[in-house]
Amino acid sequence: MAMIVSPSAHRGVPVALGVCLVSFAAFWAAQRAAHVSMIDLMVYRAEGATVRAGGDLYALRATAAHLPTTYPPFAALLFTPLPLLDTALLRALATAGNLALLVVFVRLSLKLVGHARVDTVWWIAAPAVWCEPVWTTVRYGQINLLLAVLVLWDMTRRPAGGYDRWTGVGLGLAAAVKLTPALFPVFLLATGLVARLRGGHGEPWLRHARGAAVVFASATLLAAAVLPYDSWRFWTDTLFRASRVGHAEDTANQALRGVLARLLHAPEPGALWVACGAVTAALGLAVAVRAELRGQRAWAVCACAVTALLISPVSWTHHWVWCVPLVLLLWTRGHRAAALCTVLVFCSYAPWWVPHGTGRPELHQSGGELALSAVYGAVGAVFLALARTSLPTTGPGGVRVKP
Repeated sequence: MAMIVSPSAHRGVPVALGVCLVSFAAFWAAQRAAHVSMIDLMVYRAEGATVRAGGDLYALRATAAHLPTTYPPFAALLFTPLPLLDTALLRALATAGNLALLVVFVRLSLKLVGHARVDTVWWIAAPAVWCEPVWTTVRYGQINLLLAVLVLWDMTRRPAGGYDRWTGVGLGLAAAVKLTPALFPVFLLATGLVARLRGGHGEPWLRHARGAAVVFASATLLAAAVLPYDSWRFWTDTLFRASRVGHAEDTANQALRGVLARLLHAPEPGALWVACGAVTAALGLAVAVRAELRGQRAWAVCACAVTALLISPVSWTHHWVWCVPLVLLLWTRGHRAAALCTVLVFCSYAPWWVPHGTGRPELHQSGGELALSAVYGAVGAVFLALARTSLPTTGPGGVRVKP
């Protein structure tokens, strides 16, 4: 969808841009005043240096916090240029890059929900930078906005015939860097198969899933060729040890596993999490597939993203940058109260109100603290329920779709 530039919108662009730049400047100053560590960026830098030096990638413990490498080896290949930059310059470039990515993310989110006013991008980006997931993404020097942009770019493209050589590239690259986005090709595969079972034409979704799989496999094989030992170790061992990422009950973990660990006052929820995760995955994908088959791409994409965040072993608060398209979708579809409540949740920094830090106090939370430390996951669950009830009973062209 092309951006619509009406005369009034054209006149409003300089004002909107000015407000956004002022907000970004204040944000940058606030981050500097808070002496943010950008600790994850320093881990990425250490990973790049380890690859360049031929070291053991998954034995690495970087920064004073002794943080391990957690991404697939392909991500470390992308980080190899980072050690060439001075630390101060790297932090400045990462901050500027994330702010630029936020604007692109807002633009793609608006495209997803069908809103094409050019000035709206700046009006939305100006306050969005202050929501907790975005603040924390920039604070840590994280890559969440980059991955979200890759996914949304791929899922909002409408090439002629529904397919071209770029279809699936964004999804495949995002999944090769970090596994959570891999649920999107699974969603596309499921949609294509369901469409075929119902006697429809599922090939566009199947081609999209195949394209993503080919790119993911190519990137993974490239990493295996360059880093054979690290690749073998990741795919046969490291991948299955979720505990090395951090404590499951950490208040920053807003995935279902973290919520259950805090609720049960247990370091690891074990089989209960596996069962609940499997049910959540099935229900969430069912909502996404149903929305897609009814021509509701925005609901489908957001439902898939929320499902991926809920079922991942760890979804830190900064992974929930998907709150931006969630709010825009709810608002543009008439769910204004739900949109405002979602804004309040993600701008409240509520997970950080509870005791956290050394001593693992999250294992001893009271009822109120349990609620505060589960707000992102709760919003995700409510969103999936709302998405299920908000879908039309007919698909494109007014054809009734079987439930």
